[in-house]
Amino acid sequence: MTWSGFSKLILGVLLAIGILFGTGVSLTRYLIGRLATPPPRPVFANDPSPVVSPVTTATEAPPPEEPPLPEEAAPVSPSPVAEEGYTARVIQPIGLILRDQPSRDAVQVGGIEFNRELTVLETSSDGEWQRVRLGNGAEGWVRAGNTERLN
Repeated sequence: MTWSGFSKLILGVLLAIGILFGTGVSLTRYLIGRLATPPPRPVFANDPSPVVSPVTTATEAPPPEEPPLPEEAAPVSPSPVAEEGYTARVIQPIGLILRDQPSRDAVQVGGIEFNRELTVLETSSDGEWQRVRLGNGAEGWVRAGNTERLN
């Protein structure tokens, strides 16, 4: 065997090892990248809002004020009763659906975002629903157990 034949053999073996190593590294990086990325959040037709607000900390700004409800969903006349009930915060991460009656079949009049403050006015006789008032004066019913008393 000559030096030229021997050097071709060594060069061929090193080239094959390099190609196999590069392919293995590339495949591993691709698979780790695919497995490390969480799948997109599913969206359902009855979700109150497609975006979930993250938990706010003391250093973050408070959530923005609620947008006004559409004309047909706005309360006809807010009750002129002085402060009643207690202040609470929404603890359900996906928010709450505001309904016009204490029933799952009632008309949805709006939604309340996670971590939003509201006033709980009363609880239904069966304890399943709470009548609440939002900062813009809108009132409605939400499922009980999804708010946390603040005061």
